[in-house]
Amino acid sequence: MPTLFNSSHASSARFADVILPLNLPQVLTYGVPTELQDSVLPGMRVEVSLGRNKLYSGIVERVHNEKPDAYEVKPIRSVIDEVPIVNETQLTFWRWITQYYLATPGEVMNAALPAHLKMTGETRLQWAPQDEDVVYEWSDMAYPVADALELRKELTLTEVRTLISPRHLTAVLTELMENEVVRITDELETAYRPRTEKIVTLADEYHGDEAMHILFDELQKAPRQLELLMAYIELSIKNKIVRQQELLERTGATATQVKALSDKGIFKIVEKNTDRLVYEGVEEARDIEFTPAQQQSYAELEKGLDEKEVCLLHGVTGSGKTLLYIHKIKQCIAEGKQAILLLPEIGLTTQLVSRLYAYFGEELGVYHSRFSNNERVEIWEKVRTEKYKIIAGPRSALWLPYKKLGLIIADEEHDASYKQKDPAPRFHARDAAIYLASLHNAKVILGSATPSVETLFNVQHKKYAYVHLKERYLGMNMPSIELVNARSLEALRKQGIKLLTPELQVAITTALQNKKQVILFQNRRGYAPFQICNMCGWVPRCKNCAVSLTYHKSSDKLHCHYCGLKSAVIQVCPSCGSHNLQSKTFGTEKIEEEVQQVFPQARVARMDIDSMRAKNSMSQLLEHLEKQKIDILVGTQMVVKGLDFANVSLVGILNADSLLSYPDFRVNERAFQLMEQVSGRAGRADGAGKVLIQVHNLQHPVLQWVQHHDVRAFYEAEIKYREQFAYPPFSRLIKIVFKHKDEPKAIEAAGRMAQALQSIEGIGIQGPVPALVARVRNLYIQEIWLKCPRDARLLETVKAMIKEQRQAILALKGNNTLQILPDVDPVS
Repeated sequence: MPTLFNSSHASSARFADVILPLNLPQVLTYGVPTELQDSVLPGMRVEVSLGRNKLYSGIVERVHNEKPDAYEVKPIRSVIDEVPIVNETQLTFWRWITQYYLATPGEVMNAALPAHLKMTGETRLQWAPQDEDVVYEWSDMAYPVADALELRKELTLTEVRTLISPRHLTAVLTELMENEVVRITDELETAYRPRTEKIVTLADEYHGDEAMHILFDELQKAPRQLELLMAYIELSIKNKIVRQQELLERTGATATQVKALSDKGIFKIVEKNTDRLVYEGVEEARDIEFTPAQQQSYAELEKGLDEKEVCLLHGVTGSGKTLLYIHKIKQCIAEGKQAILLLPEIGLTTQLVSRLYAYFGEELGVYHSRFSNNERVEIWEKVRTEKYKIIAGPRSALWLPYKKLGLIIADEEHDASYKQKDPAPRFHARDAAIYLASLHNAKVILGSATPSVETLFNVQHKKYAYVHLKERYLGMNMPSIELVNARSLEALRKQGIKLLTPELQVAITTALQNKKQVILFQNRRGYAPFQICNMCGWVPRCKNCAVSLTYHKSSDKLHCHYCGLKSAVIQVCPSCGSHNLQSKTFGTEKIEEEVQQVFPQARVARMDIDSMRAKNSMSQLLEHLEKQKIDILVGTQMVVKGLDFANVSLVGILNADSLLSYPDFRVNERAFQLMEQVSGRAGRADGAGKVLIQVHNLQHPVLQWVQHHDVRAFYEAEIKYREQFAYPPFSRLIKIVFKHKDEPKAIEAAGRMAQALQSIEGIGIQGPVPALVARVRNLYIQEIWLKCPRDARLLETVKAMIKEQRQAILALKGNNTLQILPDVDPVS
């Protein structure tokens, strides 16, 4: 057992607050043994035990002299790192996320650290018989494990599970222990494994010309080995370092033949760690040439950032905001600092990164969830050691260990994808970026063609600087927008056409004749959002969730988009026995099918979550679109997110009514942003873009604002409505979600929380009420919505009450499976 401290120096005892990767409400304090007191620093990983000596790897948050009174401290078992892997600024950022978003320290740690930096405990069985001379008789179940243990001396529990049936595991372990032949230990294991490669070098004695000639003569009788030597010399002149794999590929030889030269002392083969993330130059660096409008906006941006910490760059779609970003990032790097370019979606990185590499080369890193766990560890290390000067990625890019952060750019700052929904911490990356920047004394640029109401409100109240880039790149015209009455579809139903109005069909035909590309937008995925029995009104619903099932033609099954359940297509109504089942509304798969039916010669593709799941599917589709191998692209809101294709001349929005009728106070804001953004994909190169919006309610005010690209009119109308009903930015919202397999339990817990919160004056409480989808994965869901005035002290009082009541309710008998999930500043 490590010594905590000498009794003669009790007053100088050291303790460490350690964050564990568990859903605990606070950090835990451990003693720092005397022999480790010079080694333990904040941000290091340490090995600690919890409960019945279960081992964990935790992060040291703080080192201090304050012994806790509530419990007896355990000692830190060992220090894993030589230097901190998390810096002090990151720890401050983690604490703020924990406090503001009502998360636990462990939830933040789990979100922030790459999986392979979180070491896991692995139980090991070691062969340690009491008597080496005894011959044991094993059961048929235990024999494979005992035999392997005796041979290898040690097995992990994971390896044991591969040798026997899981149902026999307990019996086998019992048999081994009763015979006193094993010792069971718990050890932490790192999951990260560096990639290695074999490097071939020539032995020192053959470096001279004379020695080389002698070697050539010796190998005349071994032509294959001589060929290998010649190939090695050629590669060494060209590449300096010769990798064994390259040598094998060049000659067609085998590893055994290379080893033969090593055995003769001619080659030396060394195994070295290598980089998984290899930069391959694709474009040559180019100078940035601004248009007069961009030049003026950049000067205003410089002035704005001199005066304020945050500046909104409001540039119309296709205005070239990215060039301004690049110039500002180059300036940041020249000052010896790092930069972050935040993007709302992984898909956006695909097209943008190739452009960024042309300017930043190996100084650019990309970080997102589609990288392997090992790759993410290597990106983390390259940021920590400042090899990467700029990181491009979604909200997870904020967690990396920046040392000298000078600039954060949040592109498409209005996008709802910046808000983390599940799991916790449920943080908003745009708002968190502003706080992170303040810790580094860095500047923030928020970029958007359709800024959020909250951001425009901060501009209006002089909290943020403001730059307006009013014209498209090289003065191109904004697309013309036409409203099409969706009622004209009625006349086409007899022909089997349900989705494309005559006006849209004519416009698509014209675009295809002119060798242009078309984007069709529908904010639903799947084939038909639901089926319905025309006789009795029955709708197939998920057995686990309170939602209708969606038909997907690609799998020919009904899918639940909440729990993933798949079931066979319904042919006969189970309620009334009727065969008269009909599909209602439509999704991207259905659109794709109808477009192919109306335009059989066109090359049609689809972009939605279902079709873009594979690692490279997005990049392949974008490449086909850029090379004009696709004529018509059908997509959900993924097509809205900043994609830039010169040949797209027409955009069709198929069902604007669905965007304008969602039950949420932000519905007008979301509809305006989506329609304005998707219309911005048209006519970016020649200014001859056209947008057709199919809609029944032609008089809706949002449509008029979209037609005129009028952000100001939209904001002025929306801010009056928000103020009238005290919605953000005039208040803070907190949603508290309660989940339990028994509905009464969820209702009771939500009721207790609401009753406790009623003791706080000045806040509005709505609920408890069932969630919009009241059951998901067999868990019933209740919600409470809190509306708090913009009063920092009152907000902290509310949060403290939520945390206190959450712990009290979860401690009640029978609530061990209850989930209470607070969400600060929720985004629908």
